[in-house]
Amino acid sequence: MNAFIPTPGDRFTFGLWTVGWQARDPFGDATRPPLDPVETVHRLAELGAYGVTFHDDDLLAVEPDRERAIAAFRKALDETGMKVPMATTNLFTHPVFRDGAFTSNDRDVRRHAIRKVMRNLDLAASLGARTYVCWGGREGAESDAAKDVRSALARYKEALDLLSQYVLEQGYEIRFAIEPKPNEPRGDILLPTIGHALAFINELEHPEMVGLNPEVGHEQMAGLNFVHGVAQALWHGKLFHIDLNGQHGPKYDQDLVFGHGDVQSAFFLVDLLEHGGYDGPRHFDYKPPRTEDPEDVWVSAAANMRTYLILREKARAFRADPEVQEALRASRVDELAVPTLAPGETLAGLAADQFDPDAAARRGYHYSHLSQLALEHLLGVRDREGR
Repeated sequence: MNAFIPTPGDRFTFGLWTVGWQARDPFGDATRPPLDPVETVHRLAELGAYGVTFHDDDLLAVEPDRERAIAAFRKALDETGMKVPMATTNLFTHPVFRDGAFTSNDRDVRRHAIRKVMRNLDLAASLGARTYVCWGGREGAESDAAKDVRSALARYKEALDLLSQYVLEQGYEIRFAIEPKPNEPRGDILLPTIGHALAFINELEHPEMVGLNPEVGHEQMAGLNFVHGVAQALWHGKLFHIDLNGQHGPKYDQDLVFGHGDVQSAFFLVDLLEHGGYDGPRHFDYKPPRTEDPEDVWVSAAANMRTYLILREKARAFRADPEVQEALRASRVDELAVPTLAPGETLAGLAADQFDPDAAARRGYHYSHLSQLALEHLLGVRDREGR
């Protein structure tokens, strides 16, 4: 059982807005009172978390005076040893952002949004944050007549270029991470998927400073395979941060506890993160269900970490299983890493190859057996059978 008790070495982090969600939704009022960020820091530390993240407005949940709120937050961090690896800015709650922040048709709103982010970048840097997430929840439209998307993307680029310039001028060690989402709260959000964001980053003045913060639910809302998306972000060297939660298919953004949606996808995601070279925080961007009382909030927070640790152990057992290793070889998974044209080979030599496609077409890939082994490890069957 001790294997499933989190420690700061696991680098689990939570946003203040996650456990602090009051459970207000479009159809109902809050079911929980505001949560003091100081209590959040202490409770998460007691549960074994590594750090906490925040929107600028999150710090004002119970203390409206910004300087006093920041001082109390710093004190809690010092008392617990908790870190702030990432920060972000709320550019979506206030009515001024109803048409977007960086891409609002109103130039004055765009200027206000950039100032708001600059102010919070100063705070983030002073707290040691190295990643700054940009979620464009209001950067979009409900009508194609309302927004010239080409101009909107130009303004989005302008904002990130200016903020990158600000970080460089201030000497902050901060990188930006775009968080894609296809819809909600806007009907259509700009940069809706990992692929859209990767293409956009290539057009920036400082593409080396901008990467991705993909979220499980957001990519699954678009009907996409999150594990594939994360793998591509890793391949591009752009997985700067990641948001873990649970989701049941392409519906509204559920923000379930990690693993409480598509558990098989969660298993392969943990396997990828643990074996694919990602060394950043494992950040849980979930919401305690609206049905839960204030103490249940911490039960759900612990469940995220415990589920990850369980899946990590199962992924390690899967990788270490001799039958799995043989099945991987039988499916020629390792062969995919071998260059199609070997060093020294030429296209002329490739053209002269003798190959019988009919014979090759009769070779099976044995994926059903490999997939079954993964499922049995996930379900714990192989443990019970002593294999």
